[in-house]
Amino acid sequence: MSAANAQTLRDPTLPGQGVVAAITKTDNQSLVLNSIVSGQNTYAVINNIILSVGDTVSGSGLRVSKINKDYVTLSDGRKLQLFKSITER
Repeated sequence: MSAANAQTLRDPTLPGQGVVAAITKTDNQSLVLNSIVSGQNTYAVINNIILSVGDTVSGSGLRVSKINKDYVTLSDGRKLQLFKSITER
């Protein structure tokens, strides 16, 4: 009689292993420029957080280098562009 090697089955209702880490990593990489507010001071709203030049984007370690009327430049050289509305002419 030989012993069979079998894995125990995992409960399918339990959360998957590594899911939390994968979601966190994805969120850090997903930066969305929601809006740019111009006035006496200029602010960018990235991932629903109000930032100005020099501020650090939460969770990414990147700083806001420049805020233009249509885009924001980050410290790694990446540009976040505003999404144009279809109704604009």
